[in-house]
Amino acid sequence: MPALPIDTGQIVITASRSPETEAATAASVTVIDAERIARLGEPLVPALLRLTPSASISVSGPAGSLTEVRIRGAEANHTLLFIDGIRANDPAAGNTPRFELLNADIASRVEVVRGPQSALWGSEAIGGVIAVNGIADAPGYGAHAEGGSFGFARASAHAAVQSGAASAAGAIGFQRATGIDSFSGAGDNDGYRNLSGRVRGTVKLSDAVVIGAAGFAIAGRSEFDGYDPATFDHSDTRDASRNRLAAGRLWARYGGAATPWNVRIGAALLGSSNRNDLAGAPINRTRGTRRTLEAQVERGFATGVVEHRLIAALDEERETFAARDVIYGGLTDQDRSRARQSLTLEWRAAAKAVSADVALRHDRFSRFKDATTLRASLLGELGGGFALTGSYGEGIAQPSFFDLYGFFPGNFIGNPSLKPESSRGYEASLRFRRTHVRASLTAYRQRLHDEIIDDASFQSAVNRSGSSRRSGVEAEAAWSPSPLLRLSANYALLHATQPNAAETAHLRELRRPKHSGSIAADGAWRQWSYGASLAYVGANRDRREIFPYNVERLGAYALADARVAYALRPNLELFARGSNLFDARYREAADYRTEGRGLYLGISFAGTR
Repeated sequence: MPALPIDTGQIVITASRSPETEAATAASVTVIDAERIARLGEPLVPALLRLTPSASISVSGPAGSLTEVRIRGAEANHTLLFIDGIRANDPAAGNTPRFELLNADIASRVEVVRGPQSALWGSEAIGGVIAVNGIADAPGYGAHAEGGSFGFARASAHAAVQSGAASAAGAIGFQRATGIDSFSGAGDNDGYRNLSGRVRGTVKLSDAVVIGAAGFAIAGRSEFDGYDPATFDHSDTRDASRNRLAAGRLWARYGGAATPWNVRIGAALLGSSNRNDLAGAPINRTRGTRRTLEAQVERGFATGVVEHRLIAALDEERETFAARDVIYGGLTDQDRSRARQSLTLEWRAAAKAVSADVALRHDRFSRFKDATTLRASLLGELGGGFALTGSYGEGIAQPSFFDLYGFFPGNFIGNPSLKPESSRGYEASLRFRRTHVRASLTAYRQRLHDEIIDDASFQSAVNRSGSSRRSGVEAEAAWSPSPLLRLSANYALLHATQPNAAETAHLRELRRPKHSGSIAADGAWRQWSYGASLAYVGANRDRREIFPYNVERLGAYALADARVAYALRPNLELFARGSNLFDARYREAADYRTEGRGLYLGISFAGTR
């Protein structure tokens, strides 16, 4: 059977202000395509992120619980998330991405760009950028249903149509699980439910003009074991969080492959709300909005053998935040807003075996000192399939509304004098690409400055005077010998430290494993299709949330998942899926239990128009 070529022509969306092919970018990028997403069959996007190098996933309990993603040792709020081109970090939850709400049934593509990217995308892009998209849906329709262990059930449907110059696509997915008791194993189960949807439509007015709209909505409820209201200790409680996140975006584009100019304008609106209950009684709630206006102009031209692309982009953003409480009699209530304007300039050039990229961005903040960030990269083809890349990048992250203005009587008072956090990083990579083999070896180093931490009394926030250090090595390989098998593997070594309280020495940072890696495979043979993954997480440390609040070791573990499907007819298949097949006993956060082995059965249907 002939070899299946490695696809190096995949379009990368977030490694530049203008899309480029994966082979042409110097950035460290991982793309998980629709075929692999379907064959692995994971319910939630974080399970797919485990398969990317240097992505540490921490789930505080069973599936659907609070999920934090740390890329290359960065903080959980240092990852910028886009969903269908919409900036999706939650302004009502410290501008952190709500990964626990991301239903994989409405995702057809996941892209991860590692390293500081604020020169392109602004705040929060310190560890990297993640884009979850449902782009380029082929005309057709389908439905999917599944059920199994831990009271889990899911159902989804999708459809896409095209008529002349217009196209539209949409998907909806529902999931629920009764879960397990996340605290001791002797209390009530902590489950979740999630209803998600997305839509996208475009109209081509002429060969050069396209207008479009995209949107998504997520509504979730997760149960968890929180803190006893009398002792404030972590215990077996009946807490629940209700979260809603919805956004829409309108855009228009002029240009194309045959035109030297490309112009894009757009506007987006995002709204979120979070409510926490204890035994059915409300405790507090937060709401946030983000309004964004954007305009971008690109000009392509050549000087001799050098192809150039100049890009200029303007963005304006306004965020609002509101907090309300019950247990403190409204003392924590607040209403805040802030604004930001930015100008981004990017230059890309390519000549034969060499390409370069330089981006410069200036952010003007209404609440902080302005910031300017830089990113520069170089890629050189060495011949024989080898290439060498190098890049320098800077990142920033705004303080959250809670860091600035939060208030809990006797517990926390915000600090409106905080500065944005900033990061600088370097990386170099040696790559090899041939028809059916791809490999790379990357080394990086980053420094985080002005990190926002608890003050000495643990009742407010301050900027740390010292710097946190992150460095590591990433090794990746992919092999596609035939349609029967597509195999990829990676290993990451991470060294992440922060200054101690006296800033006289450096300590290992929590929830950052030194060693991690994964193997993923998928393929098809006759009526069969299959996918499997193995994610390894090395030992790391975390702080307990109950007395004496000590730091303890979390052991290494490996999570094995697999899915196999049989097509009864060309458009109808039955499948079986297994999660944590080795029944690993592991913890990703101190004092929180996780699920054991799970088995699931399902059916899916697909058709074309």
